[in-house]
Amino acid sequence: MSAQNSAGIQTLLEAERKAHDIVQNARTFRTQRLKSAKADAASEIEAYKKQKEAEFQKFEADHSGSSTKDEEEANESVKSELEHIKKQAAEGEAQVIDRLLEAVSTPTPKLHINA
Repeated sequence: MSAQNSAGIQTLLEAERKAHDIVQNARTFRTQRLKSAKADAASEIEAYKKQKEAEFQKFEADHSGSSTKDEEEANESVKSELEHIKKQAAEGEAQVIDRLLEAVSTPTPKLHINA
């Protein structure tokens, strides 16, 4: 009976070792799968970042040209307005000088209202 109990115990111990090995292999497999999944996710994230960065660069290139164009148009408008103002100033310069000389050379005395 002792030999039979010993054989049964040995069988149970062997089954326990096999179960332990199966559990250990499953844990190792799970760890490897997690590492693989993390690496795959990281590569997908990096690819997505590159794609979005490329889209942003394209968008920025498309829209930055229009602001340069608008800026050039504004500069041209300012230049033309300045030329127009300078032309008007040059035309009225003689009249302003004449009026100033006349105002200085012909005094018109007036009594102050408080006097």
